[in-house]
Amino acid sequence: MNAGRHLGMDWLRIGAFALLIFYHIGMYFVHWDWHVKIADPLEWTAIPMLATNGWRLALLFLVSGYASAALAGKLGGAGAFARSRSARLLIPLAFGIVVVVPPQPWIELMGQHGYAHSFLHFWTSDYFRFGKLDGIVLPTWQHLWFVVYLWVYTMLAAFLLAVIPAEARAKAADGAARLLGGWGLLIVPMLWWLAVYGAFPDHDETHALFDDGPSHLHYLAAFGVGWLLRVRPLLFEAVARCWKVAAVLAVLAFLPIGWVEWTWPGDTRAPDWAVTLFHVARQVQGWATIVALVGVADRFWNRDHRWRATLAEAVFPFYIIHQTIIVVVGWHLRQADVAALPSFLILLATTATGCWLFYAIGRTIGWLRPLIGLQRK
Repeated sequence: MNAGRHLGMDWLRIGAFALLIFYHIGMYFVHWDWHVKIADPLEWTAIPMLATNGWRLALLFLVSGYASAALAGKLGGAGAFARSRSARLLIPLAFGIVVVVPPQPWIELMGQHGYAHSFLHFWTSDYFRFGKLDGIVLPTWQHLWFVVYLWVYTMLAAFLLAVIPAEARAKAADGAARLLGGWGLLIVPMLWWLAVYGAFPDHDETHALFDDGPSHLHYLAAFGVGWLLRVRPLLFEAVARCWKVAAVLAVLAFLPIGWVEWTWPGDTRAPDWAVTLFHVARQVQGWATIVALVGVADRFWNRDHRWRATLAEAVFPFYIIHQTIIVVVGWHLRQADVAALPSFLILLATTATGCWLFYAIGRTIGWLRPLIGLQRK
């Protein structure tokens, strides 16, 4: 085990990004709107998709908060931390917006809006319009919105590190750790999520940064808890106390979520009370699942393996490229009218292979490393 490093949180980060890739493959089959869809969406796929929908992104912010706190402690200063995170996040973000993402809106425009021009014409003439084309804002960051939000949150953390004296930060961390001690780690963030939903029940995530305030309140809580787990590791004792109960609660809370989707599937309008039940259960299930997964990572995964370091490095390049692969391959599968099962197997194989090639080639070329989110050698 690496001194001072919680390897279970490494594995949790790896698993969270792997789940995200599976989820986006699932978006090809489910009836929800997306860039490209199978000809006949499968209604039942919404149930397993909803099982992860309430916590998969917040889990990414939690493990990112933990990793950010570790890096801030290693670098030892707010300025160095801000510079490091900006280089590791903004450079691949710019590369992604300019090079990686454009096939996604091009395919969406062709498939859903009748766009008739080639990709080269789209990229050179329409993509950098800094406006809308058939309702799609171009250029766009698409799935890389997570990188944008994470950079904003880390800059906020760097600002607080710079303006708040170390003694005051320590007292605040101690107070937060006392609040979250015992069962507080399960209860307090869950109540916060419920309060955010109660205050903004009609908000839909936009991923557009400036009009997404309730989402920031939601994700910043997870980021903050992740940070606190790093700077006050005694909180893992609270995790150990409540993670099994959290796992049971997560399963029970998913029952009304699945029932509402099963009873009013697809675009069927559910009554208001069922919508409220769905979203309240979603907040409970979401946070309870995160606590349970952190508990599993702490109890069972805090050990090394020869693949851990490689996978931990690979997950960010995988994240950058995976959705474009899924959308491009999905477009060709849709054009060929391939059935659901072979489509899933093809998407899984091509996405895994493409992600690995993107990482394996990029890490060997010095000038490509920062573009795909890796440190320079």
